[in-house]
Amino acid sequence: MSAESSIVEKTTPERTEELLESLAEVRARVKAASLQTSSPALVAVSKYKPASDILTCYNDGQMDFGENYVQELEEKARRLPTDIRWHFIGTLQSNKAKTLASIPNLFSIQTLGSIKAATALNKTLPAERASPLRVLIQINTSGEDSKSGIPPLTSSSDLESSELILLAKHVVAECPRLRLEGLMTIGALELSLTASETEKNADFESLKATRDVLDRYLKKTFVGKEAKWGDETSGRLLLSMGMSSDFEAALKSGSDIVRVGTGVFGERAKKTA
Repeated sequence: MSAESSIVEKTTPERTEELLESLAEVRARVKAASLQTSSPALVAVSKYKPASDILTCYNDGQMDFGENYVQELEEKARRLPTDIRWHFIGTLQSNKAKTLASIPNLFSIQTLGSIKAATALNKTLPAERASPLRVLIQINTSGEDSKSGIPPLTSSSDLESSELILLAKHVVAECPRLRLEGLMTIGALELSLTASETEKNADFESLKATRDVLDRYLKKTFVGKEAKWGDETSGRLLLSMGMSSDFEAALKSGSDIVRVGTGVFGERAKKTA
């Protein structure tokens, strides 16, 4: 635990009860929706939420937390226990790479989208870091202009010139301080709200198909070097898909990581200037 974690105020008894009830409910829903062969990670998205809320969840065994803003993540990481696993899930700008790289317990960046950002991260990560930083490439499966990410792949894609293949090859071959762990998407909310129990979510299916195409390409291109990407235990490229409104559908589609904010912490206050 960090030296400064002791100065974080405790949540009120009422807030503590509320948080623990919500966290227990989300955990139960994650377990119920998960495929029998998987043990997905629950990332509690804590943007705009006070350190006290995070500490209460941490004390109940929640280790993975997601933040969208670099400065907010840096400040919270400084004050909270050093064994928390921080996931950066906001827009990644290469000029913020140095700040992110300086956070010792930054566990993953789920929004990698350019060779420039990958290079900046690889350059600024400290040599003494115990293990490579996990990165997931963000895919814009819905094609919405409002969403970040690069285009998905299909079996008919021109792989050699595709943005995803070029970025993935760069990470694997040129960025030894990074580990390509998988892919992330923020799907169109409408697809999750309108899909029936039996209907498959097109965004989630697109991410799965993209993962499969990328996996085949990497195995063919980097023969004998499969240990350089994917989950360290299984070797699979992981999928991060599903948020508060659709994480159960994502889990039923095979998601390995879900990002849940409102479901755990309640509605967020608007960010103030």
